[in-house]
Amino acid sequence: MEQRATTVPMTGELSARVIRKNGTIEELGVISKAGPVLLRRMNEDVRRMRRLLYGITGILLMLALAGMFFLVRQWLLLALVLSSAISFALVTNAGAAYMASDFAGGGVSPHIGAFNFHDDGTGTTAAAVTDTALQTPTGGSRVAGTQSSPSSQVYRSVATISFTGSFAITEWGLFSASTSGTLWDRRVFSAINVASGDSIQYTYNLTVNSGGT
Repeated sequence: MEQRATTVPMTGELSARVIRKNGTIEELGVISKAGPVLLRRMNEDVRRMRRLLYGITGILLMLALAGMFFLVRQWLLLALVLSSAISFALVTNAGAAYMASDFAGGGVSPHIGAFNFHDDGTGTTAAAVTDTALQTPTGGSRVAGTQSSPSSQVYRSVATISFTGSFAITEWGLFSASTSGTLWDRRVFSAINVASGDSIQYTYNLTVNSGGT
């Protein structure tokens, strides 16, 4: 296979904690940690790897008829990891264009630091670079996060979203404005069940990596 660049210039990690109405706190830890910005060339290589792996998996499935069930199961688990590892967390086309325009002489308003408004919803469709909004927002107001830089290459935004109804929260997004605006990053994850009076505190860490090719 031809060697291609696989640099991940920026990686985003989303963690969450649920604050229940009675005051108890459930630490969920990291709920999405895939690298959001991947070079298009890397995506092409991953697709080739998937096709190769699926072909091998098909052969192993035939061998399973001869009693090799355990080995086949291990290959299927590996295929699942490769298929899902980068499919649900990514910076959008609109977000990348926004950043490029701002770098080019402050061509957007507000500036890039405005990506600080958190929203969540119940959509389950995998994130795509063409996304411009959440699939199914809960309908509440977006919440402005508390911004910081905990280390020299990390941007952090922390926000707490409260609920007035029961939801199975499965998606989250970071926007440039309290309404409308541009979607920077969208995440889809396992359901977090909340009831009226509960809240979720999201912590988004965006790491800008130096070096690479």
